Amino acid sequence: MSFDVASASYQRFMGRFSEPLADAFARLADLERGRRALDVGCGPGALTARLATIVGEDAVAAVDPSESFVRALRARLPRVDVQRAAAEDLPFTDDSFDAVLAQLVVHFMADPVAGLREMRRVAAPGGLVAACVWDHEGGTGPLEAFWRAVHDVDPRAPDESGLAGTREGHLAELFVQAGLPAVESSALTVTVAFATFDDWWEPFTLGVGPAGSYVAGLGSGAVAAVRESCRTRLPAAPFSLDATAWCAVARA
Repeated sequence: MSFDVASASYQRFMGRFSEPLADAFARLADLERGRRALDVGCGPGALTARLATIVGEDAVAAVDPSESFVRALRARLPRVDVQRAAAEDLPFTDDSFDAVLAQLVVHFMADPVAGLREMRRVAAPGGLVAACVWDHEGGTGPLEAFWRAVHDVDPRAPDESGLAGTREGHLAELFVQAGLPAVESSALTVTVAFATFDDWWEPFTLGVGPAGSYVAGLGSGAVAAVRESCRTRLPAAPFSLDATAWCAVARA
């Protein structure tokens, strides 16, 4: 699996879903000017950009372990403090931020509980800690049709349903393990339109994330088989897909 890919590739693959999700997720933070916010696992900056609009670029920091994403975000938002770092080792002092958020990253943390503890550490007393993860286990995430098609061809293929936070209630459980009390859970759903089947399929060939890595490892015949299985599972074009993410919010 790799997220060491060009920012444009990630945007074409997941940005179509993460951009509208960021609008809804940022509203959960209930931030205002004068507050400081941190985006953990920022990627190319879908959520970072929303936070900067709310509180101002100078009041936002962001981290990501991918150098390509860090470079892209620095160019996109030059006044945001963007650093290369993992969630489990945040380069900030205790109590630094009024809100610490992680969009679509907890399930890819090497140690989700340690990452959430770090988020709690850098949040000011009473500050907000929030995370969201696609519902891969429950079948309402954005990659559901893809992984079902993969299993049509290869029933033993790994998918993303067992990753941390991808089942209902698990993200809140991880928050509690990290010492975050009074966790509130919710779900956010976005709708994305596709003009053609190829608009939907082509980003899976860019090598992004578990799905892209899986496709990259297939021979041409297997790729064609998965592609055609996907086509049978999707509506006739043009079509729209709903995608749901589980969210957890707590106060440090």
